[in-house]
Amino acid sequence: MGKEIQKQPQPQQQQQQPATSYTVEQLVALNPYNPDILPDLENYVNEQVMTGSYSLDANLCLLRLYQFEPERMSIQIIARILIKALMAMPASDFSLCLFLIPERVQMEEQFKTLIVLSHYLETARFRQFWEEASKSRHILEAVPGFEEAVQSYAVHILSLTCQRVPRTVLAEAINIEGLALDKFLEQQVTECGWLLEKSSGKGQIIILPGNEFNHPELKKNTADSIQLEHITRIFPILG
Repeated sequence: MGKEIQKQPQPQQQQQQPATSYTVEQLVALNPYNPDILPDLENYVNEQVMTGSYSLDANLCLLRLYQFEPERMSIQIIARILIKALMAMPASDFSLCLFLIPERVQMEEQFKTLIVLSHYLETARFRQFWEEASKSRHILEAVPGFEEAVQSYAVHILSLTCQRVPRTVLAEAINIEGLALDKFLEQQVTECGWLLEKSSGKGQIIILPGNEFNHPELKKNTADSIQLEHITRIFPILG
């Protein structure tokens, strides 16, 4: 349930009807192009940051309103929207939000940094991502939980592409080492069914649960199979 906003009736109406309470989602659905809801949407972005919640629809609505009211645009709010969108990967929220941001605004240094970070995540270049992120903490620390969200995304990508992951590869992908990584692995073993294997000469190997992507099985579809006699009939034609 979204944040509730109190809308008071006009003085001449107070005798006839009570105040009505709307959620932000209801305001977006009823008045998506009404600039009067812009402050409510900005407050809702800050609420998402503080509570760890997320509403792509509300954030896109705010970015659209900024297009119509450029003088009311908040660079800080836009940055927070983009960071929250990065945290939603692998969803394409970042691209959707960026499409609504004027090019002149995208050229500001903090937004160019976020665009670079998005590219690194999309291409699974996690080492480069963490190196760039370490230089931009003053931007990213505005939204709590950013590192944890990216770590979850990195694990998601590894689980789609690998079933056996060397400890060093995992450490680079999630930017955790040493005792912190040991604690992270213990949690994953307990909660997600990971297995740990000691490999001679190669260090620790993490075995991820199998799925249709990291452990595909060839399946024969009898409906699509071609009878041998049909193939032999084609040979004369090909000749």
